[in-house]
Amino acid sequence: MIRWGAVLGNLGRILIIIGVSMFSCLLWSIAYREGVTVAIVEAASITVITGIVLSRGFKSYDHISYKEGYLLVSLGWVVASVFGSLPFMMSGYLPSFADAFFETVSGFTTTGASVVADVESWPKSLMFWRCLTQWLGGMGIIALFIAIIAGIGNRANQLFKAEVPGPISDKISPRIRENARKLWLSYVLISVACAAVLLALGMNLFDSLCHTFATMATGGFSTKNNSIAYYANPLIHWAITFFMFIAGTNFTLHFLAFKQRKPLLYMRDPEFRLYLCITVIATLLVVFSLGVAGTLTGWEERSRAAAFQVVSILTTTGFATADYNIWPSLAGGVLFLMMFVGGCAGSTGGNIKPGRYLIIGYRILIELKKMVHPKAVLPLRFAGKHISDDLLSNVLQFFFLYIMFLALGTISMNAVGMDIFSALTAAAACIGNIGPGFGLVGPTQNFGFVSDLGKYVLSILMLVGRLEIYPILVLLLPEYWKD
Repeated sequence: MIRWGAVLGNLGRILIIIGVSMFSCLLWSIAYREGVTVAIVEAASITVITGIVLSRGFKSYDHISYKEGYLLVSLGWVVASVFGSLPFMMSGYLPSFADAFFETVSGFTTTGASVVADVESWPKSLMFWRCLTQWLGGMGIIALFIAIIAGIGNRANQLFKAEVPGPISDKISPRIRENARKLWLSYVLISVACAAVLLALGMNLFDSLCHTFATMATGGFSTKNNSIAYYANPLIHWAITFFMFIAGTNFTLHFLAFKQRKPLLYMRDPEFRLYLCITVIATLLVVFSLGVAGTLTGWEERSRAAAFQVVSILTTTGFATADYNIWPSLAGGVLFLMMFVGGCAGSTGGNIKPGRYLIIGYRILIELKKMVHPKAVLPLRFAGKHISDDLLSNVLQFFFLYIMFLALGTISMNAVGMDIFSALTAAAACIGNIGPGFGLVGPTQNFGFVSDLGKYVLSILMLVGRLEIYPILVLLLPEYWKD
């Protein structure tokens, strides 16, 4: 039986974290004397008060069940998105709930798909909140909740695994709360380094913070209509490319490599090696394609544009320095394939993950060897760990479900008026938490033209993709709701 008091009480705690974070936008609103100060105060107050009422009004349990854990994870993201949309609606900049909800879900899930055509006309406080939602969602709302709040018992591990993306959740510490704290510490420290670099390269404080939030979360929201293309300094492009790549790497590796002072630790991880190889090969192919077509002049410019867009899409960030819609077919094809890769497990990147491709690849190799040696016993291993049949089955089912949701999303968007290619890339961009796609939803476009129904469909895809399908899908089982 689901104890709704345990779920609602913990949802209240999550809302308090969201509401307190919302108050930080007041610094910009007051400093620039913007006219949305009252709206932000009201939105933040409603969120915090609702959180206090829920957390105080329902009994606090030391332990939550598996059912309650999955419900808390799924509802936590939905409730955070609903209340997170309040500043946009109450300020009047996104009065439609469909638009505000889409933008907020896109933020918290670090997707970066937007309905805003002219973000530069927005108050800085709203732009800041828009980017902050990505940073909060990057390492995970529930992971932050676990790191801050005590008293949810041994099911914290279940909550953590349900939210942190990837087939295998590496642990820094046997204590899951300590694990969440150390991951968030790594996230914060690298974010500080990113902001400092961008500040040193000429960005003002506001833009460096906002772009750091979007970069480290692999989110892609920018304070400029032209995204990173607005900045003429090539070093800014290279710096963001570097930090996007870092954000797409397993943060457990970052922590361990720093703690043990062993940079070569990265190369011992098979998923990181594949991630690096894909990045290098894809970049070289795009550079070759741009060079043959003469799209950009100069080796450095071609290399910079190619590396930036490959890393941006591969890590599911979604920043842009060029309109790759008009790039040569080979370059476009490579970028399209990058929409189905994603960052490493334990990173802030979404999508399928190189680790899953490795596990399936290893399994295929074992099957081929068994054709030669039928009686051989060949265990499936990944990063030195034995992969059980249950985990292999989970990975294969994930692939099937991912394609199923992609197909359903494509059909749905086609039904609401998109051409088939735009519909496919819109669905892929949302379930993969990438942001921009191709065609009508390319890097110079936005999702503002999509119908309200279409925005809700894409919002669901973003949530399904961020939580990697299972935590939401399990709620649809009739058996889940039985005692």
